[in-house]
Amino acid sequence: MKVLIVSDSHGKGKLLAQIVQRVSADHVIHCGDFCTDRKELPSGSLTVVRGNCDWERVPEEQTWESHGLRFFVAHGHQYRVKTTPLPIRYRAEEAGARVACFGHSHFPFCEQSGGVLLINPGSIAYPRGFSVPTYACLELLGKNVRVTYYKTDGQKIHKPGGTFPL
Repeated sequence: MKVLIVSDSHGKGKLLAQIVQRVSADHVIHCGDFCTDRKELPSGSLTVVRGNCDWERVPEEQTWESHGLRFFVAHGHQYRVKTTPLPIRYRAEEAGARVACFGHSHFPFCEQSGGVLLINPGSIAYPRGFSVPTYACLELLGKNVRVTYYKTDGQKIHKPGGTFPL
């Protein structure tokens, strides 16, 4: 299973479509601030949440599960992700999730904490505190997951990311 995780595309629908086509994932997670009409989001298997800049009526948070792995998805602004990952980790634990995907800070982040893998894919439009726009891919590898970060042109970034036990 391969999951594409993006956030904070801020109206760059064509770029998002190019990334989705290039990656060819089994599922796409958009962590909010897509800032377009919902119909401009990718078709297919998609989990999307509303960010603080979105006007479309989509859920504030969602869970998605595949292959026995549960994901909690939120934009992150309601969980103070710019200051600490603990509130979103606690909310993911409450939801019974092993992976928490979020955005808002525009900064890529990947860390396992308290049994929850925390993933912020960064922003494909406007990075902050990081030199390039980014997205992440999660691949299920038996009892592990591998998280890999990429520039929007598809070039692999060596940090953050890694392989984590489930």
